[in-house]
Amino acid sequence: MGTAGKVIKCKAAVLWGINQAFSIEDIEVAPPKAKEVRVKILATGICRTDDHVIKGAIVSKFPVIVGHEAVGVVESVGEGVTTVKPGDKVIPLFLPQCRECSACCNPEGNLCIRSDLTGRGVLADGTTRFTCKGKPVQHFMNTSTFTEYTVLDESSVAKIDGAAAPEKACLIGCGFSTGYGAAVKTAKVTPGSTCVVFGLGGVGLSVIMGCKAAGASRIIGIDINKDKFQKALAVGATECISPKDSTKPISEVLSDMTGNTVQYTFEVIGRLETMVDALSSCHMNYGTSVVVGAPPSAKMLTYDPMLLFTGRTWKGCIFGGWKSRDDVPKLVTELLEEKFDLDQLITHTLPFKNINEGFELLCSGQSIRTVLTF
Repeated sequence: MGTAGKVIKCKAAVLWGINQAFSIEDIEVAPPKAKEVRVKILATGICRTDDHVIKGAIVSKFPVIVGHEAVGVVESVGEGVTTVKPGDKVIPLFLPQCRECSACCNPEGNLCIRSDLTGRGVLADGTTRFTCKGKPVQHFMNTSTFTEYTVLDESSVAKIDGAAAPEKACLIGCGFSTGYGAAVKTAKVTPGSTCVVFGLGGVGLSVIMGCKAAGASRIIGIDINKDKFQKALAVGATECISPKDSTKPISEVLSDMTGNTVQYTFEVIGRLETMVDALSSCHMNYGTSVVVGAPPSAKMLTYDPMLLFTGRTWKGCIFGGWKSRDDVPKLVTELLEEKFDLDQLITHTLPFKNINEGFELLCSGQSIRTVLTF
């Protein structure tokens, strides 16, 4: 492309501080350095994790360009890049895969050492590629997709099938893969089992889809918002309940409902209380509970160790346990083969300039996934 090696001027949604609205700004995006890739974003999803930055629940430096769930096309590459070329359709990866660190080399690992989950805000060389009004603008989770163009390390880019629709496949960059993988890869849900999913947002619905795909015979959805029940039943839940409908602890309600046979529970909210509830709700001896929702920063959890001593398994899960560069292209292929339907998760599609409206839909509980198109 004619822009290779040059600074690109484009539009981006910049966050200037906590609890501020996005500001659509003209920014400059520098060319990629060695082992970096510059990508033109085609579609990007709005995820609760991005909202955590606005609210201050996730630490970030400002100004920053957030967004981490997207599909784009490679505009240009830096020196030494071998896995993608200009024109390739790609998914940016908030969880990189360098293929060299101990997590990447272990078959069970996926939390690459190059991940930026602590708000470093820069690429591998310690600098940013964005400027706005003469000021450097921070990156977010190695991705920064709320912009027409972004720059990523090569380890944070997965080449995907060019036939994939960007406004659907972008969900594989975070929400869908995180939930679906929690069931099929982290928990390894078994056929005929009983599963319980706490939290019926986009990721919770994806957990339900994973439990169904794994052959679970009973899938119970739990949320205090009953408006979410219809969608949960549509994607595979067998029944839904609200904790507010009983004075008993939810673990007792579930034990009574199932004859004490809950094998798998998933906490997909990110609240400390529901993490302990989910653990208590799986079978005391052979149950497995998976923490899927991102916990709040700087909070400590208190629980009775007897919950674990009796035999339960408590597992964490980041990005559904997938190795990002290896598995994201495979998930996109499965999408094209209609192994799962992402249309059920996308409630709104808006032009990029309406990003603030998209976040209002998220915060008011009206949307599951809003996708922004460019």
